[in-house]
Amino acid sequence: MEIRVITEKCTGCRICYDKCAFGAIEMENEKARITENCTFCTVCVKVCPEQAIEIKGERKKEPKKAVSSSGVWFFAETRRGKLASVSYELLSAALNLAKELNEETSAVLFAADGETMAYDLIARGCEKVYLVEDPSLNDFHQDTYVCLLSNLILSHRPNIFIASATMAGRSFVPQVAARIRTGLTADCTDLRIDPKTKLLHQIRPTYGGNLMAMIMCEHHRPQMATVRPKVMDEAKPIQNPKGEIIREDFASFAPFCRVELLSQTMAEQTVDLQEAEIIVSGGRGIGEGKNFEMIRTLAGLLGGTVGASRAAVDSGWIPYPHQVGQTGTTVKPKIYIACGISGAIQHLAGMQTSDYIIAINKDPEAPIFKVANLGIVGDLFEVLPLLIRKLEQKTK
Repeated sequence: MEIRVITEKCTGCRICYDKCAFGAIEMENEKARITENCTFCTVCVKVCPEQAIEIKGERKKEPKKAVSSSGVWFFAETRRGKLASVSYELLSAALNLAKELNEETSAVLFAADGETMAYDLIARGCEKVYLVEDPSLNDFHQDTYVCLLSNLILSHRPNIFIASATMAGRSFVPQVAARIRTGLTADCTDLRIDPKTKLLHQIRPTYGGNLMAMIMCEHHRPQMATVRPKVMDEAKPIQNPKGEIIREDFASFAPFCRVELLSQTMAEQTVDLQEAEIIVSGGRGIGEGKNFEMIRTLAGLLGGTVGASRAAVDSGWIPYPHQVGQTGTTVKPKIYIACGISGAIQHLAGMQTSDYIIAINKDPEAPIFKVANLGIVGDLFEVLPLLIRKLEQKTK
C-alpha cells in the first residue's frame, strides 16, 4: 500500500495537517509531507480540497516489531510560572514505580524559564528532566504541548508515562496517546507494578465508583495513565540529590498552534478544595440547605473550606464546586470533618486519604466510621452548636 502527496496540486493549506490524528503529516517548503507514522486511515485523502493526496494498492499486514522501551516519565505541570503541587505527587508515584522496575525516573517540563523548577524536581529525587523552554510556553497551548510531548516520547521511548488528571492533563494527554498509538487509562487512583509480568496495573473506579477496575496495556508503549490529584503523597527533598537536565530545542519540534491567545482573565476562585488544609463537609443528614450555615460557621472558625456530599449538591443545597467524591473533587486535607455524611463508596473515594478524618453521624453503623480517625455518634444539630460555641469562646 502506498500513499503520497502530489506536490504539484498541494497548496499548503494545512487542512490535512490539522486533521491527522497521528501526527503523520509535516509541512515542508509549504507542502505537505507524509511521514512513517502514517496508519493509512485515509482521512487526509478525504479532506484534501485539491485532491492532492492519493493512495494506491492494498495494505500489507506485517507482524509487529517489538520496540524496546525503558524509564518512568511524568509530566511536570506548571501554573503561572511555578510547579503545581500535582507535579510532586506524580514524582512520588514515578519514583515508586521506577524502583520496582529498576529504571530511571524522568520529568518532562515545558516552561518559559524552567531551570529553577528542573533543579527543584532533581532535589526531590528526579534523575532526569527533559526541559523545553520558550516564551510561548508560559501559558498552556494544547496543540503545542501535543506536538512536543509526542515527539519526545517517540524519540526516547519511555516504558511508562503518567500525568495528572487536571484540566491540562485531561485535555492534551489523550491526544498524545492517539498520536503515538498506545493506550491510556484516565483518572487513576492507584498505580502498581505486577511483580511477575512487570506490567503497570492502572487502577480506577468504574460503574459510578461501585467497582475498581484494573487495566493493563500489554502490547503498546508507553503505558500511559492520568492520575487523580491528591491521591498520592508529594515527593520530599532528599539528601545529596543527583540528576541531569536535558535541554531540548523548542525550534527543532516546529510546533504549530491553531489557537492564538489574545488575552486572559483570572476567574475569581470561590472554592479551592484541592488546596484546602481543613475541610468541613455536610451531607444528607444536614436536612436542608439553610442548615449549611452551621457548616460555613464551623469552617470559618477553623480557617477551613466548605465541602459537601453528592446528595447535598443534588438536593440543590450547595453548588457543585463544593462536591467531594468520585464525581466531584478528590481532596487530601490535614483535617476532614464529615457532618451527616453516611460514607457512600463514591464519597470515600474522594476523601479517605485525608490525614485526619472526623466523622459526626447519629448512625453508629455508618460506613464513614470505618475510615474515620475520630468518630462522634450523635445528633449533628446538638454536636455542631457545641463545637461552634467552644471555638467562639477561644477566639474571644
